Amino acid sequence: MKNILLFAVMLGVLTLNSAQADLSEAIDDEANELAQKVVAWRRDIHEHPELSNREFRTSKLVAEHLQALGIEVQTDIAHTGVVGILKGGKPGGVVALRADMDGLPVVEKTGLPFASTQTSEYEGNTVGVMHACGHDNHVAILMAAAEVLASIREEIPGTIKFVFQPAEEGAPKGEEGGASLMIAEGVLQEPAPSAIFGLHIGQHGVAGTANYRPNGFLASAQRFDIEIKGVQTHGARPWAGVDPVVVAAQIINSLQTIVSRQIDITRAPAVVTVGSIHSGVRNNIIPETASLSGTIRTFDPDVRLAIHEKIYRIATNIGEAHSAQVTVDIDPGVPVTFNDAELTESMVPTLRRVYGAENVFMSGRITGAEDFSFYQEQIPGFFFFIGGRPPEIPPGQAIPNHSPYFYADEAALVPGVKAMSHLAVDYLEQINTEQ
Repeated sequence: MKNILLFAVMLGVLTLNSAQADLSEAIDDEANELAQKVVAWRRDIHEHPELSNREFRTSKLVAEHLQALGIEVQTDIAHTGVVGILKGGKPGGVVALRADMDGLPVVEKTGLPFASTQTSEYEGNTVGVMHACGHDNHVAILMAAAEVLASIREEIPGTIKFVFQPAEEGAPKGEEGGASLMIAEGVLQEPAPSAIFGLHIGQHGVAGTANYRPNGFLASAQRFDIEIKGVQTHGARPWAGVDPVVVAAQIINSLQTIVSRQIDITRAPAVVTVGSIHSGVRNNIIPETASLSGTIRTFDPDVRLAIHEKIYRIATNIGEAHSAQVTVDIDPGVPVTFNDAELTESMVPTLRRVYGAENVFMSGRITGAEDFSFYQEQIPGFFFFIGGRPPEIPPGQAIPNHSPYFYADEAALVPGVKAMSHLAVDYLEQINTEQ
């Protein structure tokens, strides 16, 4: 009798493993079939980038695609966000997959045949628009993953939410947007996912590789703005006014001593960068005002607060020393992108199966930031990077994200589709087994 029971259990396990293998093979086959489609979507989106909270064309493209797949679609979430809900044919839990849709105010210089020539308005200025951070790849990958998973919906043990998010790069000043607004408007409810997955492409790794890190992965980030008010005068008579340009220059130089001289960088990395300075309209007029804007990157909350205090103190004291009025504004920003350790451990085998164990690496900390971190504050999340560097480019010549020359090797697209698709199904199967 015992032998019969043991045989039945073994037969059940073999049948389950065989069914899982068949489903895994179906995912890979469908992803391979979509290779040309995902490239075409990516090129179309790349050629037509849109700034944060202005992703009207992109969201329409996504919504129409999901509707054509028979997926329930919700639109106008957090301005231009789109959510698709795919209900599998078997009962189970809920998981979310996320892609970000916005471009950057950058003039593209890649020379690609599908390079962007779009322009838009950003903070009162006419700017070029480019997918300089690779979000065009993310959208195309998740569109293809939706098609892959829709093709096997009857075998999916649960529900998958596809979250196409606007404004990851940050809403325009004075507006709300991004992941925090998506959450406020219910993206993690009805149905509520118990985990969320996201990816990001970059030339840090060659196409066909992936890297990850449990716990703190990407830095927290806050924007700071410093306004300086002096007294306008003739450029030939600087003593008759208060020069905000000189004040701005001294503030910029002094801010660079915060990390290099005032923070214990053995505790955690930190960055203070001034990214823009605006002042004046003519060479022989000392203007009345100057404006600085920059970013703060940290991994430790105490270090973050210390940097905030030092920025306030340095800027205002320098202003007072020169009889200028200085105000400092630091926004709440985004928290550290924190990968749930247990979820990461359980899902890394999926990445190794897709990319090959030799092509999946543990990453160091990255001082870039991601508002995916807001989802991770609510539910366990796993965020990983995929390589997008062409093999002929040496690592030392990798083009960074946000560069006007940034581009991604399209060989990274299909593996990205497989990764997102397998992560969703593997997670649902795991939690069903645990229950």
